[in-house]
Amino acid sequence: MTQQAHNAAQSGAAPGRTEPTMRVTLEIWRQKAPGAPGNFETHAVDANEHMSFLELLDVLNEDLVKRDKDPVAFDHDCREGICGSCALTLDGKPHGPRARTTVCQLHLREYRDGAHIRVEPFRATAFPVVKDLAIDRSSFDRIQQAGGYVSVNTGAAPDANALPIRKLAADEAFDAAACIGCGACVAACPNAAAMLFTAAKVSQYALLPQGQPERRERVIAMVEQMDREGFGNCTNHYECEAACPKAISVTTIARMNREYLRAMLLEEPKRAETSV
Repeated sequence: MTQQAHNAAQSGAAPGRTEPTMRVTLEIWRQKAPGAPGNFETHAVDANEHMSFLELLDVLNEDLVKRDKDPVAFDHDCREGICGSCALTLDGKPHGPRARTTVCQLHLREYRDGAHIRVEPFRATAFPVVKDLAIDRSSFDRIQQAGGYVSVNTGAAPDANALPIRKLAADEAFDAAACIGCGACVAACPNAAAMLFTAAKVSQYALLPQGQPERRERVIAMVEQMDREGFGNCTNHYECEAACPKAISVTTIARMNREYLRAMLLEEPKRAETSV
């Protein structure tokens, strides 16, 4: 028997579960349905420093279910920091206090015993609350869908080195493609702008040869869809980059602006000819 199992057996705790070493007070947003009035509830939760924040919510929900109360709804999936589902604001900071970290990878060792944490969903008109901490981010899906697809015919799978790509361009495209679409950039922006997200999705194709055929149409369609979704405009606060768990640079926004201006200058004559 391991020492952990022996200690658990002596204390009557379930094997495999680390004993609580701290108590955290959560001031957590509760909202029954979209458009319904919401309010904050306060719950004290026994935890330990090795728990992730989502595991803390799991412990809270187990206790709520035992007391025949409605558990807190929140989004999650991979719990590895790569899917972007865990969209929470902790004490006013999207994804919490640790830089370049998603909520699912945020551990309670970032907090002290007795910490009081305010938990709420990402706030943006384009991200309506579904229930409690779960939000609808389908607006991001529609922006990506507006970008269409890459239609270039590549034939059979080519050799990896058959298509020359400058390393700088490949690296920048890879960095942009690291965006997980969590929405932290929108939640952090005082204007609820989605420029960083949209720019990352535009950049990952604009920098590569495969993305050239629809380059102009893609950026116009995605920017126009972004505006239709009701996101705000960028005013260079740089909060988006600071909150991004993948450290997407604001230089992608500058690139998208250049791409959009270039596309509009080249596409306007075509639009005028079509309308005649």
